[in-house]
Amino acid sequence: MEDKIFLLVKVTIQTTHPSIHDAITELQTSTVVVGSTANVEVLQTEIIPLNTKNSKN
Repeated sequence: MEDKIFLLVKVTIQTTHPSIHDAITELQTSTVVVGSTANVEVLQTEIIPLNTKNSKN
């Protein structure tokens, strides 16, 4: 069976970026969130962009 689910992930970070928005952008474009398990094959993952006032997305 193929289906789509949404998972909420809480992330605590420490960064050298001067702006938290730069850190968010980096994480949104460079992070693998979920991997396959023995019984579940992950076909595709996507971090849904956080669109804030100061976001550069």
